Amino acid sequence: MTDRYEVPEPLAVFEATMPDGARIVVRRHGNPDGPRMLLSHGNGQSADGYYPFWSLLAGRFDLFVYDLRSHGLNPVGEQETHNIGAFGDDCGGVLAAIAERFGEEPVIGVYHSVSALGALLHAQQTDDFAALVLFDAPVCKPGLTPEQMGVRFERGAAGTRRRPDRFGSREELAESLRRNPMYQRVRPGVPDLLAETVLRPAADGGGFELCCPKEYEALAYDGAVRWCVQVDLAALRCPIKVIGSDPTTPFSFFPGTDLTELIEANYDFIPETSHFLQLEEPEQCAALAIEFLQERGFA
Repeated sequence: MTDRYEVPEPLAVFEATMPDGARIVVRRHGNPDGPRMLLSHGNGQSADGYYPFWSLLAGRFDLFVYDLRSHGLNPVGEQETHNIGAFGDDCGGVLAAIAERFGEEPVIGVYHSVSALGALLHAQQTDDFAALVLFDAPVCKPGLTPEQMGVRFERGAAGTRRRPDRFGSREELAESLRRNPMYQRVRPGVPDLLAETVLRPAADGGGFELCCPKEYEALAYDGAVRWCVQVDLAALRCPIKVIGSDPTTPFSFFPGTDLTELIEANYDFIPETSHFLQLEEPEQCAALAIEFLQERGFA
């Protein structure tokens, strides 16, 4: 277990422009001879911040990673286009840009949280993904009203708006994450990695600011319910694996243990993990993903 992570230089880097003008920086890692995989992250995070997890996939897969619009390495775009529907549309834009440069191949999608919701919405409408592996995807359970579903998102939005968005140093954010109960289970080097990958030098030269402005992050939570209720697992056009956090722990996405709807989605959860399960138990997360893909001939 390392105290420091260093993301390797990618094999290739290119910018994909979405139909509405948003720009997304795509990085290629891993094994170019392996099955093609596309990976993204949760709200307010970055793809490079998930390196402890995706590094375990890089030896097997031709791995492309990207940050959600207005996150990570991407320029900040228009606020009015920052929503989960756009995240779903961006799946198609990124896939098209990859195919244009490297040819058409079946693609496995690996997504977490709000990016998983975007991928689900996209996969209901297209055949772009050969398979999906989704971590702690916010899908609505039977009997749960949109109002009940919205409570968690409202808390997320309110908490986001209360957080500081400027830091004197990267270490200041890393120390804040180490004290934050939501990050108590992550591997020791993760707070420093996140501080490296979710901050950029402030535009006015005074310290560092969040790559994704906190109002953008909050907006994604604000509108999440209307996208959640549109998920129809029966409409998916590819095999899917949903890997959740422990539903009995604080900061797990699922508010209870009634997982009936998710059985159809090939659901597993990892005990004693929270919403950031890929940064807490990356080996278990990778093993479950690989097992599912092997069963379906993708690994």
